[in-house]
Amino acid sequence: MTTVPEVATTPEVLESEFSLMTAVIRLDFLSRRDNVAIDGLNDSSDDDDDWASFKAVGTSLDTEEALELLALGEVVARKAHEHRQLGIRAALRGGADWAQIGRALSISPRAAWERHISWLDAQAAARRAGDAGALDEQAVTAARQLAGRRPA
Repeated sequence: MTTVPEVATTPEVLESEFSLMTAVIRLDFLSRRDNVAIDGLNDSSDDDDDWASFKAVGTSLDTEEALELLALGEVVARKAHEHRQLGIRAALRGGADWAQIGRALSISPRAAWERHISWLDAQAAARRAGDAGALDEQAVTAARQLAGRRPA
């Protein structure tokens, strides 16, 4: 019986070690290594839509690498979310309105504003809970002023 190693690679560990760019590069590298094994075996059966066929497909990744691939996906999603908020603030400082920001995110202006304000609320709560990496009260207040009123 094969023993699966304890997961030492968590999103929290990797998040502090990787920038968004390096996490994406490593994620892409591991994905390509895994996809070579999958694509090579499935090329002749592209019409087979059965998920069970994936069970028979091997991988070129060991267990640690496969778990790293999974954790890196979470790291990239988290860091991309943070960058979205930076992008929103940059767009607002540059003079964009919520209609333009909503279009850039493929959502309504109101939804864009509400998500941004929700993120600011979470930053304020995290700071109160002792997270030194979260925006401080002054930065949250400035960001709220920059966001303005909720679009109609």
